[in-house]
Amino acid sequence: MNNKLLTYLLTNKLLVILFLALCCITSACFLRNGSSASADAIAGEIDYNYHIRPILSDRCFQCHGPDANKREADLRLDTEEAAYAGLKDNPKFHAIVPGKPHESAVWLRIVTKDTADIMPPLNSNLKLTEQEITLIEKWIKQGAKYKPHWAFTVPQKPQFPKVNDTNWPQSPIDYFTLAKMEENGLKPNEEADKERLLKRLCLDITGLPPSLELQDRFLKDTSPNAYEKLVNELLTSPHYGEKMAISWLDVARYADSHGYQDDGLRTMWPWRDWVIHAFNKNYSYSKFLTWQLAGDVIVKNQKGNLQNPRMKEAVLATGFNRNHKITQEGGVIDEEYRVEYVTDRTNTFGKTFLALTYECAKCHDHKYDPIKQKDYYSAFAFFNQVPEKGLFGTIDASFADPPNLKLTSKDVKRILNFINKRDTADVSVMVMQDADTLRKTHVLNRGNYDQPSELVEAQMPKFLLSFDPKKYPKNRLGLAQWLTDEKNPLTARVFVNRIWQEFFGRGIVKTVGDFGMQGELPSHPQLLDWLAVDFRTNQWNIKRLVKQIVMSATYKQSAVITKEHLAKDPENILLARAPRMRLSAELVRDFVLTTSGLLSPMIGGPSVKPYQPKGLWEVATSGRGSLKSYIQDHGDSLYRRGMYVFIKRTVPPPSMLIFDASNRDQCEVKRSRTNTPLQALVMLNDPVILESARVLAEKIALENNTDDDKIKKAFRTVLCRNGKEKELAVFEKYFTSEKEVFSQNPQKALKLLKVGEKPSLLASAKTKDKTNLRPTAAALMQSVLMMYNLEEAIMK
Repeated sequence: MNNKLLTYLLTNKLLVILFLALCCITSACFLRNGSSASADAIAGEIDYNYHIRPILSDRCFQCHGPDANKREADLRLDTEEAAYAGLKDNPKFHAIVPGKPHESAVWLRIVTKDTADIMPPLNSNLKLTEQEITLIEKWIKQGAKYKPHWAFTVPQKPQFPKVNDTNWPQSPIDYFTLAKMEENGLKPNEEADKERLLKRLCLDITGLPPSLELQDRFLKDTSPNAYEKLVNELLTSPHYGEKMAISWLDVARYADSHGYQDDGLRTMWPWRDWVIHAFNKNYSYSKFLTWQLAGDVIVKNQKGNLQNPRMKEAVLATGFNRNHKITQEGGVIDEEYRVEYVTDRTNTFGKTFLALTYECAKCHDHKYDPIKQKDYYSAFAFFNQVPEKGLFGTIDASFADPPNLKLTSKDVKRILNFINKRDTADVSVMVMQDADTLRKTHVLNRGNYDQPSELVEAQMPKFLLSFDPKKYPKNRLGLAQWLTDEKNPLTARVFVNRIWQEFFGRGIVKTVGDFGMQGELPSHPQLLDWLAVDFRTNQWNIKRLVKQIVMSATYKQSAVITKEHLAKDPENILLARAPRMRLSAELVRDFVLTTSGLLSPMIGGPSVKPYQPKGLWEVATSGRGSLKSYIQDHGDSLYRRGMYVFIKRTVPPPSMLIFDASNRDQCEVKRSRTNTPLQALVMLNDPVILESARVLAEKIALENNTDDDKIKKAFRTVLCRNGKEKELAVFEKYFTSEKEVFSQNPQKALKLLKVGEKPSLLASAKTKDKTNLRPTAAALMQSVLMMYNLEEAIMK
């Protein structure tokens, strides 16, 4: 029997493509500590999700997966039924025979020595390792049992795992993380000292470093609940909403311009104000999600009058769906761009709320996940009812493209007081509104706007959760209800994973935007499910979730990296230490402005245009409209938080782009973190950093204390901790040498202290010794600048 099967396989060229390597493999890959064939895995039971599916997905699903259009030899290996069935050309033989690897076509093609028939083929430049081959063999021997993809099953709340060190856990989270550490022979770090813990917590919850007053207060508080009191205080800060909003603006692709070539002005900042407000008021995630997807439908169903400002907030929230790029160029094909806008909304929906690569099914069935092209356009139908045009208005239209929402000063005073509208002019924002007549939705052949084919209705894939029209209306409100149904396997998992990433730099599922077959496996699957179920059953309470995370012993660990950590867990997947990460682009700006005292505490309002190199907009513009030239703001607008800096899509803020900020072209759920010389050049030369160093130096220079005390205060202000003797000695020596240079060259000091538009504190100070203070202030400025350039300064 075996010889006959082998002969058949070696002569049947239709099966040569079996296990054909991915030609266009995506950049996402599975977590290697979960999918690699370790000795322990080979010695025990083989799990399909953790050991086998990653291999199959990487090697064969391109040609033997869900996409029927690309399927070769009519063979698919992503389902149990198809893999067990007889081969098309000879039903007596099977790709996989449970319990019998030597009668399985898959196995024989993997181990054959014939280079013309081996799988994966040699020209694919891919091959299986010996461990992977052993895994597949043992899996088949154990019965070749398939399992549903972990992310497509409803999460269940697991029991806490048993741990040896029962004294360490401080929250439910810690049982799951400690169990993984102990399983891998690691011990958690000691708790971080109070100074570093304070800085970490402030940056994580508000995005701002702690003031000296807060440092003193927290260090002096020796009560058992001192840390929890601090957490509660920070969660009630209005800056909490700002910090939480930053990542959501990336997800929602918020910007202040339309994009494309003309890239004209867009007014969507009132929607940004709403996002901050929603986080500060702790709207449940179900409400936060529902209002953004379908606030207009809610108002319509309630027969709400939009003249009633109470109804306007829900409609304003739907600006989420209108943040996509819009063309303003004449000569475009209207329908082509209208379809592009609906496509953007559909893709954003899939990535934001489901963490699935829906966009891959626009032109054909998804090659790895069971999302058919028909499923894509069924989801498309929910967003295809907006009475919008591909091209509308002029480049500097005073009112937003319809459908839009007008916000008056009366609205702001009565109900929408979270909107920071500082003048009497009405503001118009793009929002969602479905047309009265249902627009038909078709599958578009190869995704081409002008090639409609099969007619589809609004629907969602059954493999996630059946979209029962008796339970959910076929509109965006029904879609929101479907998302928040307790049987939806993804919504809660996806959100808690993204929040986890905010605090640990990496999600429990590293690929935060892809929970599908090509995404990585969760490092702590039980923890993810526990958090998801707990979050949903506790009314989707976001602040509660944040507090759970920061109150855990896992979060409070020191970030010290030992040799053992580096050897066993270099990426800190097991969380035996706290992460060490550079601040995001906006927070780098916020950090220097806060420590200098320059930061404007104003919440919300229109975006601002701070310092920027001359000529950037001019060389990248179409030469039309109000944004053809960069007109810098002045006064307090220069010192607003980074999240309020004006984002022109074709020319994003350069200093923030260097620190990996999003240009907001599309939905982005995770930023990259690079380390380049350009970042050092920004920290040494950016005007806002130089000005911050100057202002802080002048403040300290005016204090009546010793030079050593001035250095100590500057160090504590910038680094948020007391300096060690050796550290301070380095700065004191540098300060002394710089002060001598400036004393000998007072004009050099005067020139240095003129940086920035903030009036000099020395000039306005009531002291007769201003001239003698300049060398001190200039030397302090150089010292503060060096502190800003320490790695620790902009790290948490």
